[in-house]
Amino acid sequence: MRKILFPILIIISVLGVSCEKTFDPGTTVAKKAAGGWWVTFTQNGNDIYGLGTFFLTTYNTSASDDSLWVDDLQHSWGFKSKVQVNFKNLTFNNANAGNDYINDTVNIANGKVLPLAGKSKTGVKTDSIYLEVKFSDDASGLTYVISGTARTGFIDDDY
Repeated sequence: MRKILFPILIIISVLGVSCEKTFDPGTTVAKKAAGGWWVTFTQNGNDIYGLGTFFLTTYNTSASDDSLWVDDLQHSWGFKSKVQVNFKNLTFNNANAGNDYINDTVNIANGKVLPLAGKSKTGVKTDSIYLEVKFSDDASGLTYVISGTARTGFIDDDY
């Protein structure tokens, strides 16, 4: 019995130590720039398409590098494009990047996440986002501003 019990205890001990986790699967390099945003889509301060406030999302790429997806979930022009991010400054941009929703290119300039610079509908301090966008299939060649605040998770702050 002792000959059987001793090897079993050693195997259990080895397996118990080897299962210790040191990796946090919920962490990405894009953590400070990624999230859900309640934004507006304007040109010269005017909501020329009558979109109001809609949901935009930013999230890390599968490479988990210095790239980030900016995705309007087809609520405005219909774009999903990668940007290059400076995670130290929380700035981002791209030039003639592909659009995963339609066959055009997207130029995003002056993108910035501003920590705790915004307020939600109910006055909760939250992060803010700002970016300027141009689309290759826009015959007018206008530059649009997308700006807003981070989603807080509180129902009263949702639009």
